[in-house]
Amino acid sequence: MYKIFLTIGVLLLIQGPVEAQTNELEYFPAGGPGGRGAPFSDAVRVGNLLFVSGKLGIAREGSAPGGIAAETRRALESIKASLERYGSSMDQVAKCTVFLADMAEWGQMNEVYVTFFDDTPPARSAVGVSGLARDGRVEIECIGVITD
Repeated sequence: MYKIFLTIGVLLLIQGPVEAQTNELEYFPAGGPGGRGAPFSDAVRVGNLLFVSGKLGIAREGSAPGGIAAETRRALESIKASLERYGSSMDQVAKCTVFLADMAEWGQMNEVYVTFFDDTPPARSAVGVSGLARDGRVEIECIGVITD
């Protein structure tokens, strides 16, 4: 019986007061306030978690010059901007998912990716896909923590 109460007590300490938790969703439209009519949100906040939609590394006019390295840099700069816009930052990213059109470019993507995170990088998955929107080479999505 003591172990059950201890476990519940530890969980309450970790989670904090139940009344302080919220499951309300706050949607941030793609394109900022007013949006551009995109069929997705730029990010969604649930409690203190911020789910940032996948970012392509290409410009509106097409592919970023420089191949996978430039596309990775552009995607991560876009993620950084979204995180900061909604109250988080790159050092508060808990998880990223990287989608690559060609897994042979994994090493080149990683060379840029690591420059955006300090000595404690987030958890990550990298997945090879058969294609990305607008003929992109990489798309990256992240989950960040908001520390109000």
